[in-house]
Amino acid sequence: MSTLVPHISEEEIWQRAEAVFSAMEARSTLEEMDMMRRAYQLAHDAHANQKRKTGEPYIIHPIAVALIVAEEMNLGAAPVCAAFLHDVVEDTPYTEDDIRERFGDDVAFLVRVVTKQKKARYDMTAQLDNFKKMLDSMHYDVRAILIKLADRLHNMRTMEFMTPAKQKEKSRETMDIYAPIAQRLGISKIKTELDDLSLK
Repeated sequence: MSTLVPHISEEEIWQRAEAVFSAMEARSTLEEMDMMRRAYQLAHDAHANQKRKTGEPYIIHPIAVALIVAEEMNLGAAPVCAAFLHDVVEDTPYTEDDIRERFGDDVAFLVRVVTKQKKARYDMTAQLDNFKKMLDSMHYDVRAILIKLADRLHNMRTMEFMTPAKQKEKSRETMDIYAPIAQRLGISKIKTELDDLSLK
């Protein structure tokens, strides 16, 4: 079993966030840069007392997803904001209306689409129910799917901290759902990495 990662300082957390801003600076307005920094700060504050299974502060995950969205997918400011905020509505007291009030309709829409809805009964599994909702949104905006692919990619990259049963479940789900979607969208590099991580 893998040991937990060493302590990560606030300075290192900020350096990782700065990598996202550096990746976006050349193609973003000052207003967009400000919005992305505010999205990061809200996510940082909202997840302040949460940890990942790795032992890391939870904010490390949204930062990593935002970096994939910024660097590997070359998306714009709104998807980067949504990547920072993608677990805020699901895991903290903040609501979609809070996101809309602070960041506008576009970011709120993306966060809503990638957020797993809390239901008493799911049509399928929670994950598949969520994915169906995203597919229903694709004719409006494919960026939501790309954010979810970035989320899954980072989770797969850090999967050694999950139980063997959870690793198998996530790997099967990734090969059956996420990798084919990446292929359909023409993101062969991410499709290949998802397959390789799943098979491992």
